[in-house]
This record gives sequence, structure tokens and C-alpha cells, in this order.
Amino acid sequence: MIQFREYNITLRKIFKAFFIVLGIIAFGTLGYMKIEGWSFIDAFYMTVITVTTVGFKEVREVSQEGRIFTIILIFTGMGVIAYLLGMIAQAMAEFQIRHIIGRSKLEKKIRTIKNHYIICGFGRIGKIIVKELKLNNVPMVVIDNMPELGEILDEEEIPYIQADATNEDILIKAGIERAKGLVAVVGSDADNLFITMTARGLNPNLFILARADEEHTEKKLLRAGANRVVLPYLIGGQKMAQTITRPTVTDFLEFTVHNRKIGLELGEIMVDGKSRLNGMTLIQSNIRQEMDVIIVAIRKKGGEMQFNPSSLTRIEEGDTLVALGRRQDLERLSRILSGKE
Repeated sequence: MIQFREYNITLRKIFKAFFIVLGIIAFGTLGYMKIEGWSFIDAFYMTVITVTTVGFKEVREVSQEGRIFTIILIFTGMGVIAYLLGMIAQAMAEFQIRHIIGRSKLEKKIRTIKNHYIICGFGRIGKIIVKELKLNNVPMVVIDNMPELGEILDEEEIPYIQADATNEDILIKAGIERAKGLVAVVGSDADNLFITMTARGLNPNLFILARADEEHTEKKLLRAGANRVVLPYLIGGQKMAQTITRPTVTDFLEFTVHNRKIGLELGEIMVDGKSRLNGMTLIQSNIRQEMDVIIVAIRKKGGEMQFNPSSLTRIEEGDTLVALGRRQDLERLSRILSGKE
């Protein structure tokens, strides 16, 4: 963002110099019209060839006052044009230097990043995923070969690689051995399948989330190594149908999950063995009373999911609590369950 502001300052200087040149041309044109009594075209032409010092002959015979005015115009115009050209050269040099430095910092950041997510594809779905991950401070690297990728992500300060995500070397460059997960959301099911197979081969412990447009592709992606497969069109169609059949439920989910204005969020928090709530029942923990957080479900350490757990359900190390509440309350609960408070 700092580089962007500096670039704007340089552009403003160039525009300022350009307007000064226009002012000099206007001054010269009016001067010749006043001193020599020439027409606008003759005066404008004489001003342009004088300021640019092209060396053409005078339009008409110039009086003594006109010659003095021409000398003043030459020195003034030369100085302004030299300043304008200098500013343009400086802007081009600074742009190239910033680009080189920016790419160097970006590549260094990508080489050192770890426990991150690799987002393969920056289309409509990819942009939403990146936005949500950035909002939750999740480290990531984006891979896409779209031409304007750098312009968008540079401003957001998000690491990216402008290349083909199906290339194995590009996945390695994105730090797939150090990554926590990969999201394959390019436009083609075949490419998502190839990315999934390649990623699973490079990192057997990687969490892979893949997109599929066709239902029959889901099984192939799971066999190729994807942990989860999402079908956006299927989910979208189901949501539209539920809006018709269960509008109140849909409105509730929209307000509680997607509407950030009311401040409610769904979060998942793992219980650490050092937490003071470890071993307590929900009623003993006073989570609802102290933090105004509702425990919607608990995934037990063994994988069993308990929906709407009773007040006597025990909170144990390794459990993951699915909670509904305000962000600040969820953050406090996270600190307590992690043993930091």
C-alpha cells in the first residue's frame, strides 16, 4: 500500500508538470496573438515549435518585442519540458525498481511461509475463499495465471504465483511440503482432479478441498486424494429450494452465519488438555452464562458428532466445539479452551 501511494505521488508530479507545459503553450499562444496580432492557429503553431525547439522557420516576420518574447518562451519551455521528461524517466525507473523489489519480497515470503493454504484458482469461487481466509487471518498462497492477478493481490498484500496450478513445480514453489492444506477451485474438473492427484503425491498429510461441477466427478476426486469435495451448483440449488420450502430456517442461517452486521458467527474451537474447562460438563463450564455463547455441536475426539449436546455433556481434551456467538466472545472462549486464560 505504501508503494502504491508513492506511485500516486509520482503520477501527480508528472500531471503537474504536464499542466505547466499546457500553461506555457497557452501563455505563448496568447502572447503572440497580443504582440504580433496573429491568428490563433499561427500563434499556437509558433508557440509549439518554439517550446519544443524543433528549429522550423518563423511563421511570419517577428517584431523586436516578439523576438524578446520568443527568447523568454524558449528558455522557459525548455526548462519545463526537461523537467517533464525527467519526471517521466524517474517514474519509469521507480516503477521498475519497485516491481523488482516487490517480487523479491514476495518470493522470499513464499519461501518462508508454512502451515498455509494453497488456493489453486482465483475465479469467482476462489476470490470468495481468499476474502474469507484473509478476514480470518489464515496464511495462504494463491496460484492462477490470470493477467490481472498481481494488480489485485499486491494491493491486498496476499502472496501469489502467476502460473498454471497444474504444474508440479509451481506447487512445490508454493511450499506444498510445508502447507497445511490446498484448495483446488480452477474452472475445470479435470484440472482439479490433476491438481489433487499431484498434491497428494507431494504431501501425503495435506488437507485437500476440491471443487466439482459434476456429481460423478466427486468420487474420482475422493479416490484421487481429496479429503472433501464441494459441488457449488448442487449446494446453490439446494439453498434456493430451501428458501422456498423452509424460508424461516434459511433466513435464520443467513442472519447468523452470513450477515456480519449483526455480529454473530459460527466458530469451531478445539479443547486443549491445559484448559480449565477440560473435564467439566457444559453446565459446569458456564459458557452460556459468562460468554453468551451457544454450543451447537461437539465433535468428539473419536470423530462422533453430537448435535445440540445436553447440559451434562462433558468437555474433553481433543473435542471440537461448534459455537455460535459474537466474535469477541468466541475469541475469549478460544483462549480459555486453549489454556491461555
